[in-house]
Amino acid sequence: MTNKHIGANFDDFLAGEGLLEESTAMAIKRVIAWQIEQEMKAQQLTKTQMAAKMKTSRAALNRLLDQNDTSLTLTTLASAAAALGKKFRFELCA
Repeated sequence: MTNKHIGANFDDFLAGEGLLEESTAMAIKRVIAWQIEQEMKAQQLTKTQMAAKMKTSRAALNRLLDQNDTSLTLTTLASAAAALGKKFRFELCA
């Protein structure tokens, strides 16, 4: 007896539904937003202070920290990292 569901993985399912790229982007954004928030807490920075260090508005910072908003730029990420005394590392994986 064979089970038609065995052998498939969730990535294959998402790809088949045309949702893999969107889901991956959302997951990455959630991790980035969480990491920035955690570092802000560790450094005891308020959103207002962080926005000032980034030389941006609090609304722009809120968009960066919004886990559901995947439209961010590398410049914004670099600015956030610099404001926290950190660097971002990006890499392509197989």
